[in-house]
Amino acid sequence: MLYGMSAGYLMILIFVMIWSGVWKAIALWKSARNSHLAWFIVLLLVNTVGLLEILYIYIFSKNNKKGKKKSKTKAGKIK
Repeated sequence: MLYGMSAGYLMILIFVMIWSGVWKAIALWKSARNSHLAWFIVLLLVNTVGLLEILYIYIFSKNNKKGKKKSKTKAGKIK
C-alpha cells in the first residue's frame, strides 16, 4: 500500500489521472491550433478532472467561419 491507500482507491486515482491527462492534452492541442492563448493558459493551470477541457473542446473551440463561406459555381462545384 502507498501511504495507507487501499488498492481500490489507488486504481480510481490512476484512472482519474489518465482521464484528466488525455482530455487536457487534447484541449491544449486544440487551443494552441486555434491560437487561443488565454484558454491555453487556463487549461494548463486549472485542473478540473477533464470537465473544463471537455467544455472547451465541444463548445468553446468551435471556429467562427463566417468570413470563410464556401461559394458554389454555376456547375454546383464548391470552390
